Amino acid sequence: MSRFLPSRRNRNLVNKDFDDFDDFYNMVDDFFNWNWPSRRNFMRDTFKVDVEENKDNYLVTAELPGVNKDEVDIEMNEGTMNISIKREENVDEENKNYIHKERRYSSMSRNIYLEDAKSQGIKANLDNGVLKITVPKESKPDSSVKIDID
Repeated sequence: MSRFLPSRRNRNLVNKDFDDFDDFYNMVDDFFNWNWPSRRNFMRDTFKVDVEENKDNYLVTAELPGVNKDEVDIEMNEGTMNISIKREENVDEENKNYIHKERRYSSMSRNIYLEDAKSQGIKANLDNGVLKITVPKESKPDSSVKIDID
């Protein structure tokens, strides 16, 4: 079952005397079809991150269009990398007679667990809205043990 309520009643089928009610029904339909939070689009609320694993390192790539490097904070703590962005869009213009003026503040972050990542030697580069982070891996000794069956 995909819908409980009909969407957008056909105006041609409604008596013209009831146009006000028709608008009301469309408003109610729109309210119930809003689908918050069940269909929240996380791709629109945050930024895209890709993680590649190679023999010696991880390569983390994040798409950050329009973001400056001073708005990005990268931290590594016990194998968890946190990439966070804080932006404030505020244009100060003098001698303008605004009736309405908007400002925007946004904050986003992503956490990525990299099991055998080193905390030292991490390199990051932001170029044309693409953040690339190279994280070296620690070489851990093989601690597996062969168990004989009796």
